[in-house]
Amino acid sequence: MASPRLPAPLRGIIPPMVTPLRDHDTLDVAGLERLIEHILGGGVHGLFILGTTGEAPSLSYRLRRELIERTCRQVNGRVPVLVGVTDTAFVESVRMAGVAAAVGASAVVVAPPYYFVADQVQLLDYLEHLVRQLPLPLLLYNAPSHAKFSYDPPTVRQAAELPGVVGLKDSSANMIYFHRLVALLQDKPGFTLLVGPEELLAESVLLGGHGGVNGGANFHPRLYVQLYEAARDRDLDRVTELHRQVMRISTGIYPVGGSGAGVLRGLKCALSILGICADCPAEPFGRLGPPERARIEQELRDLGLLDRQEG
Repeated sequence: MASPRLPAPLRGIIPPMVTPLRDHDTLDVAGLERLIEHILGGGVHGLFILGTTGEAPSLSYRLRRELIERTCRQVNGRVPVLVGVTDTAFVESVRMAGVAAAVGASAVVVAPPYYFVADQVQLLDYLEHLVRQLPLPLLLYNAPSHAKFSYDPPTVRQAAELPGVVGLKDSSANMIYFHRLVALLQDKPGFTLLVGPEELLAESVLLGGHGGVNGGANFHPRLYVQLYEAARDRDLDRVTELHRQVMRISTGIYPVGGSGAGVLRGLKCALSILGICADCPAEPFGRLGPPERARIEQELRDLGLLDRQEG
């Protein structure tokens, strides 16, 4: 199966794909197929599966393998597929990376092991041990709200010297941290720096980042591609216009579900309303109720997405 070479750096919008589910351990296969085509149809530059938005820690290993295989088969080399292999067990990260490599993924993504807290020396040792056994390039995943600690900037700088460590996705929402990375890695022009929070996409690209891994691109991929392109081209009037739409999604859809999983539930609800995939989240969360669904439907209508679907 085709495995596109990962650009150095990888630029653009790489949506963190939700995992369409029929129930808590069954893929919504038809929904997955529609979702992949919907996202790729928006002109994105890659696809990231089994991250936070993909609910990876809540999915069985069997389902993760099925998702990797089906996604890579359908994408078929059209864009790079990045696969999250974060795990508390070292051997499981290596094993899942092997599955990804066998079916044509382009890279794997790893956050720090999230149960026992390691110091930065131990974390760098972990990465050194890991890259020796990985069959694919590795992007670091800085997600302190979930992993309980960060890849500190000096650690990232040291990790960038390891063979196979090719980039980082930052979901900290800390632009001081991101600016430090940009400064420390100026002599590594091929090292990819991507930002997770879409509210910071334009700012990060204007100030040296390479793109975004933005959840809203699941249901409105073209908007995020256009915002990335406007920031890349330094078209500030266009950036302002498009950023307002991104903020509308951030403030109008994501808070509807409440709790820490509100974004995930809101995304899946929006995709369900658009007829793309089912809205079943992984345990311990449930679907949004009719009042919340009605609010999200109105937001989609205000964004012009429902009218487009109905037309």
